[in-house]
Amino acid sequence: MNRQQLIEAIASETEQTKADTNRFLDAFIDTVQRNMRKDEVKLVGFGTFKTTRRKARTGRNPQTGEEIKIKARNVPIFRPGAQLREYVQKGK
Repeated sequence: MNRQQLIEAIASETEQTKADTNRFLDAFIDTVQRNMRKDEVKLVGFGTFKTTRRKARTGRNPQTGEEIKIKARNVPIFRPGAQLREYVQKGK
């Protein structure tokens, strides 16, 4: 499912216009991104969005085998909630 299909599905489910749904989705994404920088965003039953610090490390170029240094960085993490894991496991 791509973004446009998601917007259409949500608009249909909520009986809202696609334009309103698109604005809602943009606001949701912006809010989650802004808050992930300082704290985690928990949606009970769905999951938790947060960031974590990945340490600097040494890696290898797979083509040449040469060692390369990978810088430390922040990475986004999503941990699914219990209800989402259960839903996916049952295959509904």
